[in-house]
Amino acid sequence: MSDPEGDELNASPALLDVRDLRVVYPGKRSFLTRSPDVRAVDDVSFSIASGETLGLVGESGSGKSTVGRAILRFLQPAGGEIWFDGTSLATFGSSTPDSYRRGVQVVFQDPYASLNPRRSVGATIGDPLTRHRGMNGADRDAEVSVLLDRVGLAGRFAHRFPVELSGGQRQRVAIARALAMQPRLIVCDEAVSALDVSTQSQVINLLEDLQEQFGMSYLFIAHDLAVVKHISHRIAVMYRGKIVESGESGRVYHEPAHPYTQMLIDAVPEPHPRRQKQRRQARRAHGAAAGPEAARSAATATGTGCVFAPRCAYAMEVCVTETPPVTPMPDGGAVACHLQTSGPRLGGKPLAAIVGNAVS
Repeated sequence: MSDPEGDELNASPALLDVRDLRVVYPGKRSFLTRSPDVRAVDDVSFSIASGETLGLVGESGSGKSTVGRAILRFLQPAGGEIWFDGTSLATFGSSTPDSYRRGVQVVFQDPYASLNPRRSVGATIGDPLTRHRGMNGADRDAEVSVLLDRVGLAGRFAHRFPVELSGGQRQRVAIARALAMQPRLIVCDEAVSALDVSTQSQVINLLEDLQEQFGMSYLFIAHDLAVVKHISHRIAVMYRGKIVESGESGRVYHEPAHPYTQMLIDAVPEPHPRRQKQRRQARRAHGAAAGPEAARSAATATGTGCVFAPRCAYAMEVCVTETPPVTPMPDGGAVACHLQTSGPRLGGKPLAAIVGNAVS
């Protein structure tokens, strides 16, 4: 689903521009059989402006991490274009220039797996300083101390090894290593998913502070829509390789226009008893409003129409036969759902209004 031009933050030129990206994983082969290829990413388009955070959210297997890997050139797309700062990645050929590696960095989900257990924190952060910024000796040690201070760690941590650190401390080291390259974009691939709730908040606050200081952009990939809402300016929701909804963070979270987005919101843990009850009523309302069973069964069998139809409580016959059109939203985002154009059950109202009536 393509993002409208108005999606860009303050209408500034895009730092990263992804156009109709497709990634296909080949099926398993044997002597007699071959399983079908898997289209992990299917015509995905979005842009990220300088200093902006785009949250890419979806369940496991939705294709969001594959998008990040394609941007990082860890895999070769089957189609589409990726542009960074006005340059197409297709011009790089088989090798990736150091300038791109410096400009685009990554923070992975598991900081322990991404850090070499045999190397000290100082060596881990110092290596990119030597290779890409030509620093050695006392200058390099001083810069390592500065980077550790920026992520909230004392200089003495340079002499420690990953096994001596907590999960949150290891993730701060991973962020410091990314900062050493002075990047313009950081891909945060489930960067806080392996941390406890209090540590998640600390790392997210750190990322926001660093963005304010250095003007970096983030592609923040996660499955928790509440976490994504907190850090992102805009959100893109992925399901089975497609972006089904995008828009301003507050609007997507508080006024979702796609049933899958509402499902993700309903899955967010809610400590308040009254709101817990409202969530349960909303889930029951979704089930009571279920569309024709035949429509969902046919969607599963044929693989046509809307990718979410087999799970959608509002599935209609048109959801099986036709791909949903991309409908612009007032906040500059878009949604791909027949309910926003011809859905008799919702009467053209935003999904949030229907859910609100169901639980009020």
